[in-house]
Amino acid sequence: MKSTTLAFCQIEYASPEYDDSLRLRYRILRAPLGLDYTEEQIIEEWDSYHFGLYDQNQFLKASLTFKAIDEHTLKMRQVVVDQDVQGQGLGKILVSQAEHWALIQGFKNIELHARDTSVPFYLSMDYIAEGASFVEVGIAHQKMEKHINSSK
Repeated sequence: MKSTTLAFCQIEYASPEYDDSLRLRYRILRAPLGLDYTEEQIIEEWDSYHFGLYDQNQFLKASLTFKAIDEHTLKMRQVVVDQDVQGQGLGKILVSQAEHWALIQGFKNIELHARDTSVPFYLSMDYIAEGASFVEVGIAHQKMEKHINSSK
């Protein structure tokens, strides 16, 4: 899939597009672990920033969520790429576009908890591993962070 056929956009909380994002996140991230979303977890996302990457047919192919920690830092969460397009560079497009949005909004830092299988991806995007790995939702994770700036 070529990036020229993709559209990056912000997704409004509780919209039909948000519901599409929840379904994609559930299918790729939660169901394989035997986890579901609780109503409380969904409600807690009301003040987060949600983004999607859509194909030329307006199908959601990737999404992520940012939660503001403070006026300078965002936590990136729930990064997902649909199985039928994994390995085609959509994750890099999604994260790069989201970082650009964050920079325009005045944020300076992004942190995240990467699943151990995703650490090489984030390292390739200039994120830095911090501290020891830990277990979250039953699997190994690594805290990672990146200082974003306009010089890149």
